[in-house]
Parts: sequence; C-alpha cells; structure tokens
Amino acid sequence: MSERHSQGDRTDASVSRRTFVKAAGAGGASVSLAGCIYGSESSSDGAVVWGFDPNAAESVGDEIVELVQESGADGVDIELQPGDEETGARRESYTNLLEAGETQPDLFLMDNGWVNVFIQRGHVANLSEELDESELSTVEDEYFERFTATARDPENDDLYGVPMFPDYPTMQYRKDYAREAGYGESDFEEWATEPMTWSEWAEVTQEIVEASDAEYGLATQWDQYEGTACCTWNEVMSSFGGAYFGGFDNLFGPVGDRPVTIDEPEFVEGLRMMRTFVADEADDHTLEDEYPLGLATSDITSWTEEDARTAILNGDAAMQRNWPYAINLNVADADDPLPVEDYGAMPIPYGVPEEEAAQPGTGGTTAALGGWHVVLNPNSERKEEALEVIRATMTDEFNLGMFDLWGWIPPKPALFDADEVQEAEPMGNYMDTLRVAGENAMPRPVTQVWTNESSLIAEEVNLAVAGDKAPDQAAADLQDGIEEIEEQD
Repeated sequence: MSERHSQGDRTDASVSRRTFVKAAGAGGASVSLAGCIYGSESSSDGAVVWGFDPNAAESVGDEIVELVQESGADGVDIELQPGDEETGARRESYTNLLEAGETQPDLFLMDNGWVNVFIQRGHVANLSEELDESELSTVEDEYFERFTATARDPENDDLYGVPMFPDYPTMQYRKDYAREAGYGESDFEEWATEPMTWSEWAEVTQEIVEASDAEYGLATQWDQYEGTACCTWNEVMSSFGGAYFGGFDNLFGPVGDRPVTIDEPEFVEGLRMMRTFVADEADDHTLEDEYPLGLATSDITSWTEEDARTAILNGDAAMQRNWPYAINLNVADADDPLPVEDYGAMPIPYGVPEEEAAQPGTGGTTAALGGWHVVLNPNSERKEEALEVIRATMTDEFNLGMFDLWGWIPPKPALFDADEVQEAEPMGNYMDTLRVAGENAMPRPVTQVWTNESSLIAEEVNLAVAGDKAPDQAAADLQDGIEEIEEQD
C-alpha cells in the first residue's frame, strides 16, 4: 500500500485537487516504472536509485526529483523506483533485496513500523556514522521526537533513518451536525486542540446524533487486521494508561525480556468501553452508566479505513477516527465533497490523564504513529551521492515542497506554522489538531515477532468488542498468547 496509507488496508489516494492537476501532466521521465525485483536494472546509468512510493513516483516523479535537486542535491541524477502498492509486499521485496546484498536501490522509503526490524537484522546503514554532528543535531532538535525514535536503534540510540513524513489520526466530525445540537465556532475552536475524555466525548457525540440526521456517533476501524492492533486499539488502550509491554520504553524490545502487561484493569476497561459503544443491550461487560450504548455501529468490527471514511462522508456517522488522507479526500477530492466549514477534527479522546496512567509513557490523548523514513542501503555503490539526497530531504524547502506537491505532513513541528502550510487548502485548516496528534503519537511495538503478535491482538480485541468473548477473558487469553510468542523468540 502507499505511504499515504501506511496503516491498515487503505487503497484510495489522498492528494489535493492541485496535485491531481499536476499529476495529470507529469511525464515522469526520471522515474523507473519497471519495478524490477532486485533493482539491478536502472533506466539511467549512474543515478541514485530510490525505492519510492508508487503513486507519488508515477504521478509527480519529475517534480519530486527536481525538488530534491533544488533542495541541495544539485547535480545528482536520481531515479525513483516505484515499490509495491501493498506495504507488506514492499517490505518483503526490500528484505529480499538487502539479504541478497544488492547494491540498488541505493535508498529506500520505509514504513516507520518496519525500520526497527531492518535495524536489528543489520540491513540498513547507520546514519550516525555517515552524517556529521550538525546534521544529527538537526534530526535530534527539529523533528517529532517519537517519530524519530522509530528510526533509531533502541539499544544505543544510533540513527538509521531520516524521517520523511509522519502520519497520525484525529477524530473527524461533521460540524453541520454539531451545529444542529447547539454547538458553534467557539466549541469547534476549543475541540481542535483541547482533548476530551472519552466520557465527555461520548456525551457530546450522543447529543449530536440525537439532534441530527446521523444514524450513529462513531465510525472507526476494528476488523481483525493489522490496523486494529497497531492503531485503533493501541490508541484506546494507551489512552486508558495501558500498554502491551509495560510502557513506551519497551516498545522495541528486548523480546522475551520485557513485561507483558495485557491482563490488567486498564486494558479490560478500554475493551469494555468499546464493547459498550457497539452493544445494543446492556450486559455484564458493558459500562452503560458511563457511556451510551450503541454509540458506534456494530459494523465497525468488520471495518477498515475506507468504510469509516465513507460513513461520515455519506452522513451516516457524526464522527470518525481516521488518518489525514480522509480529511483531504472528504473535503477536497471526493465526488461530492463536504465544505471545509462543515468538517472538523479534534485530538483522539482519552481515558485517564498521563499522571494517572498505570504504564509509563501512556495516558492522555494518543494517536497511533504512522509515517515513513528514508534509509540508506549499506551496499550502495553511490553512497556519497545518496547521502546528498538524504541531506536534501532534511531541508525545510524539501519538507514544505512535498506538503505542497503531494500532501506529506512535515516531520518538523515548527513547519506547521509556516505560511505555506497554514494557508494550504484544505489541510491548513487542520494543522493545529495534527500538531497535537503528532506530539502525542504512539509507535507500534514492532520487533521481529510483531507480525505474529499483532494478528493475535487483533483477533482477541475484535472478539471482545463484537461481544463474542468476555473482555476479561480476551485479555487473559491474549496475555498467555503474547507471553508464549515472546518466550519462543
């Protein structure tokens, strides 16, 4: 899947109307469309080959190459080699390339959720040994800290990737529906940056549903897939002060030598809240005294991103949890888009404040962290030219240019205040909310065993919320299952 859809199984693109116009006329002369498996063939001899997002490369590849060159890599020939559209297939392809010792691509665009695995396998170059101190300080001081952490070796903090763009969700809502419930611009302004508790949010959402044409309050993603384990449930669990492995510091290992903290009250509490949201009737596992029953459609237990996005666009849902692409698509690029003045965003609600969280580094509003880094092939025969490309991507000029060209959110929080960002339509209207999300982002606990763990997590939390298993039993079974996986590594 594309970088703009790094979580779950999203397939629809999210770019501005301006980008679509540019894409229609892009010749892509600097882009290799062959997509050869091992990258041994190049459409231009002597070029730095960069494994890249297929949609961006094929649509605006010439403009991206020109932007890199204008941002400091002048004189470097660059070839963008489109990777597989599906993120798992691309990861497998890059694994095969690097295990085979191939020299190309020289650079890779990698999902932040993969990078730790490639680091642990010794498959990517240590940039702490390739960049100078001032460049390393720029990454340390100017980039989103939690995003950059996913490009570092968890054991020694060395840098193995330079962040390209982060991706993190918000709670998006229908302002037109909210106005029917008596809410107005002052409320929307407060909601944009001041997170609500889940209880407060549920009360507001229920009022909006009752006053509007919305059929239900919440559209989100809860199918048995990666997106639930890494993202939607990770957010809810973390916001209640829970964690898979005892808090933020243990996200990236060491596997088998970290606590498993799943069968805990805060974990079960989050499951019971979500069960309440989809339940038609109260039972022993719902929290109807704290949250309204049926606030979400029970269909969410088979939904991924696009299901939620279309639900709010079509007017069925008052609110949806989703990634920034959904804002762009629903406000700018849908067949029948909503006016920007009728579409709002707020930080994800929370269960307990940070100071009351049971597990370190959790609590408060939490947004699952997606996004992509650029990494260097240690076998590259054009290392110096490739490093020039990496340095060019670190400039504000490049970050702002990619936001304008392809909608990639800048990896540096200070750039959110830039005129080019604030005045962009439609995304400039949502940057304050996205900044809050970025400052409270939670990475996936990706290690070499995460694939097996995430599938088990998604299955158990899906069953609990769907009402097919008691939340406390799901937590207990999941605790046993994850402990077994950790011990086998």
